[in-house]
Amino acid sequence: MANAPPPLSPRKTPRQARSKATVHAILEAAARILETQGADAVTTNAVADRAGVSVGSLYQYFPSKEAIFAELIRQMRAQMRDDIFRAMDFVVGKSLSFAMARLVRAVIHHHVHRAHRADALEHLEAQLPPDPDSLAMMSQTRARLALCLTQHDVPQPEQAAEDVLNLIIGMAHPALHDGETDFDSLARRIDPAVLGYLGANVTVS
Repeated sequence: MANAPPPLSPRKTPRQARSKATVHAILEAAARILETQGADAVTTNAVADRAGVSVGSLYQYFPSKEAIFAELIRQMRAQMRDDIFRAMDFVVGKSLSFAMARLVRAVIHHHVHRAHRADALEHLEAQLPPDPDSLAMMSQTRARLALCLTQHDVPQPEQAAEDVLNLIIGMAHPALHDGETDFDSLARRIDPAVLGYLGANVTVS
């Protein structure tokens, strides 16, 4: 009989300030270990030790290390969704080139301080069972971008939204992972790729 997949949902949601601080410490400890030592080094004992909590306290909230990973992925997806929503709200009524430039910079800004973490979490996400909450947030992100593209008469806006996000992340991630620090230059390299894909007849300065 195949082993059952590890549970990904938290055991309980923190309500009080102290419990919220405990969960924050657990998640940040796991993320730091993931960034510096890799996924194999993330064990419940190692996370609890780094967070300064007991293993029992950790298990009150997370049934497995995979549940910790899943919560970190949810946070990443929520932050990306919120960043893109803000960018799309800002560009209402603006040109397509302006809107896409704002999108490119929002994605870069989201990843700039957490490039290694984002790479690791996206790799882990592909290995974990699908998480409904993360999938919903990704769908919301694509839908908001698709609405913007629809307003600019871009054909097949839902597919275009997914492709544009993949294009931006695909160009930004390797550069940031390799230590790119000139973020404006990076954005200017991505801008024409996005507009070229969309078929916009504009000049990017």
